[in-house]
Amino acid sequence: MLRKIIEINKEKCDGCGLCADACHEGAIGIVHGKAKLLRDDYCDGLGNCLPVCPTGAISFIEREAVAYDESEVKKKMNKKAQTGGCPGANAHAIDRLPENAPAQTETTSELRQWPVQIKLVPINAPYFDGANLLIAADCVAYARANFHTEFMRGKITLIGCPKLDEVDYSEKLTEIIKRNNIKSLTIVRMEVPCCGGIEHAATAALKNSGKFIPWQVVTLATNGNIKEI
Repeated sequence: MLRKIIEINKEKCDGCGLCADACHEGAIGIVHGKAKLLRDDYCDGLGNCLPVCPTGAISFIEREAVAYDESEVKKKMNKKAQTGGCPGANAHAIDRLPENAPAQTETTSELRQWPVQIKLVPINAPYFDGANLLIAADCVAYARANFHTEFMRGKITLIGCPKLDEVDYSEKLTEIIKRNNIKSLTIVRMEVPCCGGIEHAATAALKNSGKFIPWQVVTLATNGNIKEI
């Protein structure tokens, strides 16, 4: 049948996952770092995903598609509720924790948003508003046992490895700091030379943004001990 349905522009999509989170029917997933319409019959054509997309990658088109199957969607969502859905598995966005959330234990994750990779995170997102930003090298969470409670708690976390990604993060980080109300910046790196790239990118971004906000660099030794603050 000919009907209205969403279309996702892969070139514009940055894989932030906000659209997948907004889709109550589970029609959108993140595949190989990009949003994808998983099944036509899961899309109701109402477009809750459109306003949350920060890059304008989603639009409506009219094309041949199978009809929206509400009963099939309900079966899927009921099954997900029974088995327990993992937001990370679907790369859905995780918003800030509620103000009245119960006290967290030492073993509770302090991650407050998704995605966390610098390459995948959008330049603008609601969780950046008033955020204390943590930019960390990939390895630090494995080197420091209490990384979540010591560094991630109360912060929006971005991670990356300039050696593996082989990119300069400074341009994207500059735009994030410039376009959002960032309250503070903490950079956590390892003592190894390759981690100098993430420190340089973050400090360069702060300088290029033209903003003056509190910032600090924390360096960890390879045994996880803090070398300098």
